[in-house]
Amino acid sequence: MYVVVVGAGEVGTAIATSLSENHDVAVVDTDESRVESLVYDADVLGVEGDGTDLDVLEEANVEDADMVIASTDADETNIIVCSTAKAVSSAFTISRVKSAKYLRTWQHSDVAFGVDHMVGTNVLTAETIVRVVGLPAARDVQLFADGLVQMAEFTIPESSPVAGMTVREADQYDSLTFAAVLGEDDVVVPRGETVLSVGDAVIVIGSPESVQTFSHALAPDSDGTPNVLVVGGSDVGYHTARLLQERGLKPRLVERDHDRARELAELLEGTTVLESDATDREFLEREHIEAVDIVVTVLENDEKNLLASLIAKSAGAKRAIAVVDSAEYVDLFETVGVDAAINPRETTAEEITRFTRERHAENVAIIETDRAEVLEITVDEDSVLAGRPIRESIADLPDGVVVGAITRNGEFVVPRGDTVVEVGDHVIVFVDAASLAEATSKL
Repeated sequence: MYVVVVGAGEVGTAIATSLSENHDVAVVDTDESRVESLVYDADVLGVEGDGTDLDVLEEANVEDADMVIASTDADETNIIVCSTAKAVSSAFTISRVKSAKYLRTWQHSDVAFGVDHMVGTNVLTAETIVRVVGLPAARDVQLFADGLVQMAEFTIPESSPVAGMTVREADQYDSLTFAAVLGEDDVVVPRGETVLSVGDAVIVIGSPESVQTFSHALAPDSDGTPNVLVVGGSDVGYHTARLLQERGLKPRLVERDHDRARELAELLEGTTVLESDATDREFLEREHIEAVDIVVTVLENDEKNLLASLIAKSAGAKRAIAVVDSAEYVDLFETVGVDAAINPRETTAEEITRFTRERHAENVAIIETDRAEVLEITVDEDSVLAGRPIRESIADLPDGVVVGAITRNGEFVVPRGDTVVEVGDHVIVFVDAASLAEATSKL
């Protein structure tokens, strides 16, 4: 496959680097240093220039492209890139947009703007936040198989009853698989004797009910409907509050701009909108921050989100979720006290990545930027899993692959060693990044 990626920021770089391992890739960007860096680090064709210019796209051989991915930070640029590419090629076009207005227009026709698939960054980010809000102690949550399967990443807290247990001792859930334990430098496929230590990041895959039960085992004081405070009336903040409302919660939202606060109050009938500065400790105390279960910070930059999160937690909020635009800050946020850091660019890259897989994975979750992936695969006759017990087929797969869950005819199937996988099954597998290329070619 030949892919043209326009935009060499974090999203474009992540996608181009991943694709370059198995495909021919061209990268277009106005920033010469970004292009040169990608040409040096990955085996790609680099083109410096404006991706909305047909001459530049032709220099990238767009007429021969199987796919064009527009991933700049500007919505209008991405849409024009796709429209231009569609005019001169038969490539499948993917556009990243922040504004929900473009997404709504595209959803009405599916072919608007010459875009074959549109990824709405802000809505995706809000959906990710709301999934994490709904699962106590989770750092990352993803649904697979139309919601029948849930993957979640947890950090084992010191107060958790499972801290210090072996996986065999902690494995008390009928439909839950411990897929991996992520150390600082390694990824461990857990065995029965693997110990769950305080601070370990654990990946589990199972039915939503079992993952929810495990989540409450990690944080036993978190039962009940959470009291949520959203800080920031950005587009992400609006969609987060809207989605929380739709799930029956009654969030509060803090916005310091008078006009935006009034606008949000009219749009969000089920949300209490407060006009104030969320870094004002006296304001937080007046609003009984000590009763807030989760504070979600979605302000306009990373530094403000970090400050607002830490002030809210120091004043009594039990848990903080923050949007972090810079991927390199994610670990920093979680180290200094933010419980879950959501990176919109990683969320966008996941959504685009699933369209670029040779075997067309139904769904993809990227674990901690690039350390591992969880894939949803529809098993066909060529799959190493087809018609064989998992115990037998797993021997033909590289190390670092775990079958986490199976769905068959809309029903959850608990994967055990003697479970025979059938053609048409949806299989959710954890794959260590080091094994990804070999594993996906066999799955």
